[in-house]
Amino acid sequence: MIKVLKSGVLLTIQDFGRDGYRHLGVSKAGSLDPYAQIIANRLLNNNYNDAVLEITVGLCELEFTCDTVIALHGADLQATLDGQAIYPGWTYTVKNKQVLSFATGRAGLRAYLAVKGGIQNTEVMGSKSTDLNACFGGIEGRALATGDEIPITPYYGEFIKVGAIAPAQRKLIRLHPSPHANLLGEPLLNNFVSTPFKVSSNSNRMGVRLEHKNNLAHSHSLPSLGVSPGSIQLPPNGEPIVLLNDGQTTGGYPLLGTVIEADLHQFAQFRPLDTVEFKYVTFEEAAKAKQKLDGHLHQLSLALKNNL
Repeated sequence: MIKVLKSGVLLTIQDFGRDGYRHLGVSKAGSLDPYAQIIANRLLNNNYNDAVLEITVGLCELEFTCDTVIALHGADLQATLDGQAIYPGWTYTVKNKQVLSFATGRAGLRAYLAVKGGIQNTEVMGSKSTDLNACFGGIEGRALATGDEIPITPYYGEFIKVGAIAPAQRKLIRLHPSPHANLLGEPLLNNFVSTPFKVSSNSNRMGVRLEHKNNLAHSHSLPSLGVSPGSIQLPPNGEPIVLLNDGQTTGGYPLLGTVIEADLHQFAQFRPLDTVEFKYVTFEEAAKAKQKLDGHLHQLSLALKNNL
């Protein structure tokens, strides 16, 4: 088990989330930075989709009640194991009764903790992820609290310490074109892509809210339509919302575009007041970006395979 000594700001169990249920109003949930999850799991020779802990901001403490091996990836939240610093991108052997603590970071927002064999909570609708809004998955469908015990499988074998580098962070986010381009008009869309935005502190796993000085306000109203993680809604106040994994399945605001798959994970790490800019790309450019990112992960997997 892993015992939660201090839960911090937001500590949840996540995997890739739930696909195939949006027509029932079920959100995806899952890791906001799936590439950090993949790398952390690959460092341990786990399955890519083994459940991990998503640690937001930090400020939590975890006690291990058995031996295991762990890996961190994502934001550097100044983790220590029994007071000794440990770092994202590396594996570490953990012994019974050792305590893993997180302070907080100066860059990035979420860290991902993988354990050998993955978190062993029960699946709901094909996923172990916590859906905070619908209150299922994870442990009782809620953020982890002090005193909770997280099931894991002990690991007593030898393990070679290995490391991995994360994909580069981007501040210029690429978008698929807006499905409502004609409704919003070219001047507004040009204004959108020429405007640096700041991430609002009023952001969460449902979506990242963006603030700016230029005016994108409008009076358009639409019947509800299907939306997904990456959809960028534009409310009448003109401040965009980038929907994330816990976002709703339908909405009536016009859409400025959709973040390409290769860039969406960047929003897991944006902190309040970080600057974000956007540009539209073609579907071909989006596909090449995804291929490049997948190629990075494939090369990483081959390199780790030779060391494990």
